[in-house]
Amino acid sequence: MKRTNTNASRTVRPRTISFVGSGNVATHLALALQAAGNTICQIFSREYDHAARLAARVGASPIDRADLLRDDAEVYILAVSDDALYELPLDLNLPQALVLHTSGSTPASVLNHVSRKHGVVWSPQTFVRDIAIDYSRMPLCIEGSTPQVAEEIEMLFAPVTQRLYRLDFEQRRHAHLAAVMVSNFVNALNAQAQQLMQEEGLDFDMLRPLAEETLRKWDFGDLRSQQTGPAARHDSKTLAAQRKLLADKPQLLQLYDLMTEIIQQP
Repeated sequence: MKRTNTNASRTVRPRTISFVGSGNVATHLALALQAAGNTICQIFSREYDHAARLAARVGASPIDRADLLRDDAEVYILAVSDDALYELPLDLNLPQALVLHTSGSTPASVLNHVSRKHGVVWSPQTFVRDIAIDYSRMPLCIEGSTPQVAEEIEMLFAPVTQRLYRLDFEQRRHAHLAAVMVSNFVNALNAQAQQLMQEEGLDFDMLRPLAEETLRKWDFGDLRSQQTGPAARHDSKTLAAQRKLLADKPQLLQLYDLMTEIIQQP
């Protein structure tokens, strides 16, 4: 459910926040929350240099040991890998704090023993540490251990973005799968296209308007009905000619055939 006017009539109070993790997601959430008026207290990473780099940007203290993590912050955000979520919380006992993880494919219940006030804030967004993002346009999907906790999470992030969605675990993991297709798969395919162009001494940037126009199709409804290209036209001669161009690239040829099959499905 999209939340466009989250608690607009209530006063949003700045919070004290500590981060476990210092990578791409932690960097952008810390910067966004600091810009919204919150205080970032500590950045914990097992790599001290990583913690120090982010801490310097948000005025926090860097630490590289879990036992140095203070227990007096109001919010703790665990921006770590999915595997680490099942290990790291064993070191944590924060019964009075709001504790969140940032995974799209891990249930909120992994934090049950850390705090009764726990939840998830996950964004279907691609994050690169040093590439700026317009946070006001950043979608955030949230889940709380109770409706009251979900409300508290919304209040925390309402000053950052109004693109807030309440998703349960089943909804979130399906959204995560779709996000992988929209971003990670498409980027990997574009990287292959870039390599094909470069091998022929062609300027890949000539395809940028095509990519932008393809994305603009989102504005016109059902994407399947807007499919174009030789597969959609059942242009067998062009398909055969392009398959020959991929004869020495078996993985790409397999992908080409699979995508052609998907496009041609009734």
